[in-house]
Amino acid sequence: MTLKVRKAVRKDCSAICDIVNEIIAIGGTTAYQNPLSPDYFLQFIEAGSEKVFLHVATTDQAVVGFQWIEPLDPPDDHIGGIATFAKVGTSQRGIGSALFATTQQASKAAGYLELVAVIRADNTGGLAYYEKMGFRDHSVRRAIPLADGTPIDRIAKRLKL
Repeated sequence: MTLKVRKAVRKDCSAICDIVNEIIAIGGTTAYQNPLSPDYFLQFIEAGSEKVFLHVATTDQAVVGFQWIEPLDPPDDHIGGIATFAKVGTSQRGIGSALFATTQQASKAAGYLELVAVIRADNTGGLAYYEKMGFRDHSVRRAIPLADGTPIDRIAKRLKL
């Protein structure tokens, strides 16, 4: 398995969408609870901004993961929000680490000083991943209800670049 990371292009949107929608369908711990359309991801590909970007990880040209950055708070575009997804069944295969190496470099080049990930408290894999990448706990938003009313904390982790 040769893993490659590159900037996403329009033709990747369906594969990206399939990854996140499978996670949603199985009741995964993503903050997204309703299926997304490929058009949702075009905003990150066609943003026309050096501050917004999306990378994909591929094996044999098939998309197996993706990660995006966008300004967390548009008036302060030195803090980027990050989101990471890997195809179901591919965790612990280096996808997230490979994506983050590229994303971290691009984030620094874009002038970000910090990155922030907001993760559901029940997403133990996501929490461990961001911790491994060097993110540290910053704050907790308590008992944010899911669509079914279940309260789940959201943990914000920060990384100074």
